[in-house]
Amino acid sequence: MMMTHYAVCLVCLSVFLPCRSVGAKCAIIMFDVSSRTTYNSVPNWHRDLTRVTDTPSEHIPIVLVGNKVDIKDRQVKSSKISFHRRKGIMYCDVSAKTNFNFEQPFLVLARQLTGKKDLRFVDKPALVAPEAGYVVTEERKRELDAERLKAMTAELPDDDEDL
Repeated sequence: MMMTHYAVCLVCLSVFLPCRSVGAKCAIIMFDVSSRTTYNSVPNWHRDLTRVTDTPSEHIPIVLVGNKVDIKDRQVKSSKISFHRRKGIMYCDVSAKTNFNFEQPFLVLARQLTGKKDLRFVDKPALVAPEAGYVVTEERKRELDAERLKAMTAELPDDDEDL
């Protein structure tokens, strides 16, 4: 079986190095749902990223990721996350601390890069065990999914006041 390798650019918080993005075939833009400031920076990160990766005829696949969804005091609510919808990119909630949904952004990108919508990972990713006491319960997963689905169907605001 032939393996194809892709360069992935990860834009996280305010650490963005355009020179490291040149040649990237896909990207993950990650913000912290407990910090509104990081979400407000997403448009700048996206603009800077697409300036060095996109060509007039081709745009690289990008996934927007909200991290730290395991916390209770979420500052950036799902209903206020609309940047991805404006740009036609995917959005995923994740928790690096609990490993919740951690593989989802990579699966989305892999499917976009290969053009195989039914692609799935055959092995579980090698993840560090979640910290003791930090587990996203099945009930919380259902809540997050319900919030995300509701946000996806909400009408987009006329202005960018959510940014």
